[in-house]
Amino acid sequence: MNIKWHEFPTSGELAGKLAADVADLLTNAIAERGGSLLAISGGTTPQLFLEELSKAELDWQKVTVTLADERFVPPSSERSNARLAARHLLKNRATEAPFIPLFRAVPEVERAADEAATAISALSLPFDVMVLGMGTDGHTASLFPDADNIAELLDAEDGPAVLPVIAPSAGEPRLTLSMQTICSARAIILHIEGDDKRAVLEQALASEPVLPIRAVIERAAVPVHIYWAPKG
Repeated sequence: MNIKWHEFPTSGELAGKLAADVADLLTNAIAERGGSLLAISGGTTPQLFLEELSKAELDWQKVTVTLADERFVPPSSERSNARLAARHLLKNRATEAPFIPLFRAVPEVERAADEAATAISALSLPFDVMVLGMGTDGHTASLFPDADNIAELLDAEDGPAVLPVIAPSAGEPRLTLSMQTICSARAIILHIEGDDKRAVLEQALASEPVLPIRAVIERAAVPVHIYWAPKG
């Protein structure tokens, strides 16, 4: 399988090493291409990592940050990933980083996805670093197994860079980077913590049906680096 495993004894040690590794990747991208693109994920798991990354000595004006996925809620909502990014990453040294939100204040999630796709496609793709998470149902980004159009989401080879997702388990509608946008990144990192997440990942890699996280790993242009630690 197309993975490389990095295991740490604590969440704190994982956060520090992951932040250092991501900073190195972004620094190299800036040196080679004059700028860099970073996509991050929401949830509670990445918060300590994002706090550490916000302190990294980078030319943050040259690091464009966006999200792997977003809920169709405004940034004032506690459920907003943009709000999480502002609280935990876009501060300290990272205050100057340009941020491209996926949410748009329009009536329909489909229109928001179209507008976000235009903004993402205008960037110098592919992403230099894609940091993903994973749910206990095997979803990553907002590629939910029970999404109305999950087969199309996972199989698509082209199309918009951002897509709308409607899934019962997701709660509200979502916006997600597409499979091809995620899988074409120059570096892909999966950050998970806890024995439950590890068990889900191992099961996903070993058996059918193909869950979204496995589909991403199999389609990725590069080996997916998995950073894991026990919870706490």
